Amino acid sequence: MYFIADENIDRQIVERLRHDGHDDQSVAEMASGISDDEVLNLASRKSELLLTADRDFGELVFRQQRIMGGVILVRLAFYLLSSASFR
Repeated sequence: MYFIADENIDRQIVERLRHDGHDDQSVAEMASGISDDEVLNLASRKSELLLTADRDFGELVFRQQRIMGGVILVRLAFYLLSSASFR
């Protein structure tokens, strides 16, 4: 799958997706500090699923009817990725 990770998505998640063979791009690596509108436009142009911890994208996508591939809202109270999970 093709993902674009908002800059609020932990680097370990981005690395794990890449390790598992997903085409994953990170806003933090590409264009840190861009606006939510710019992130959404980037994801829409590339038809990628947007991974974010920012609920504002629900407003942009659903209430304002912005078209895009999809949004995955990541809400983790606690997670742990051990080095063993990368074997």
